[in-house]
Amino acid sequence: MEVAGESCDVENGAYSNRAIEVKEFDETKAGVKGLVDSGVKEIPRFFIHPPENLAAGNGGAGYEVPVIDLKGLERGERAEIVRGIREASETWGCFQMVNHGIPMTIIEEMVEGVRRFHEQPQEVKMEWYSRDTKQPVRYYCNGDLHVSNAANWRDSISCTFPDGTLDPEALPLLCRKEIKAYIKGMNELKEKVGELVSEALGLKSDHLKKMECMETQTLVCHYYPVCPQPDLTLGATKHSDPSFLTILLQDNIGGLQVLHQDRWLDIPPLHGALVANIGDLMQLITNDKFKSVEHRVLAKQVGPRISAACFFYPSTRSEYKLYGPIMEFLSDDNPPIYRETDVNEYLEYYRSKGLDGTSALPHFKL
Repeated sequence: MEVAGESCDVENGAYSNRAIEVKEFDETKAGVKGLVDSGVKEIPRFFIHPPENLAAGNGGAGYEVPVIDLKGLERGERAEIVRGIREASETWGCFQMVNHGIPMTIIEEMVEGVRRFHEQPQEVKMEWYSRDTKQPVRYYCNGDLHVSNAANWRDSISCTFPDGTLDPEALPLLCRKEIKAYIKGMNELKEKVGELVSEALGLKSDHLKKMECMETQTLVCHYYPVCPQPDLTLGATKHSDPSFLTILLQDNIGGLQVLHQDRWLDIPPLHGALVANIGDLMQLITNDKFKSVEHRVLAKQVGPRISAACFFYPSTRSEYKLYGPIMEFLSDDNPPIYRETDVNEYLEYYRSKGLDGTSALPHFKL
């Protein structure tokens, strides 16, 4: 492929000026929205993905991501709900949740809060721009911008709540109230879902809580601007989450897809629903009983698309605790598949390789 007279190897994202162009883009602190606001008609080369990344899905014909109605807990249908979560986690690695207890007003206000942050004047927003993953609150474009072969068409703001807490003053004023209310709901929902997932694994309902593996939350709020060439790039490359569990809020634009039985299938927005993703670390501790879901987001000519993904990680007390396959899942016929690791080691490796379309889990296999 020729771009401006220069050979561009889209197959591996390599061309002579790539590092320079990425650095210059990063230093603008304007993100993808800055490109759109400037009126670009063609996306920069480092956003172009190889054809295999862009393979079309079938749209989900004949398949439907499982929907779990948590209202059934009030109707004495706990066993049925647990069974549904077990089947979904074993075969899909994800499920949608309705009647989860978070009011629609909080969900709608969260979406609008994220929109306000990303659509504020650039000179104000850029003050939050950082690539330091230790910053509790930061705005950035592509966490793996400098290591990935191709960048994704999105900007993000990330807020980390160690053990579920963060000084509200650390949050941007434009979305402070909305994030506070939403993360409170996430913490309450996590307790409920944690018990159900424990039971779905055939364990006591407090098993995951006692492991302290989902006490810290990282809330990543994505903004996917309108894309002038959506057939050349992605909103998010194929990946699985490095967490134990992720709960995702998406608006009504659509574009989220999961890989199921080697097919890309849509997860169409369902009014008021939240998506639960099994993460890599959950697959690791369940010795492959539950599967982390590989998913991606399509770029679109409509938008912006807005989402908020809440990743659940261990408590700060368990930051260096080694997590390996749970003993209840091991036997002579079912030996451990993975070695023990702590969340910092896992995240360090995950970030070092970037969203390259492959799982980080094989690196931790015995």
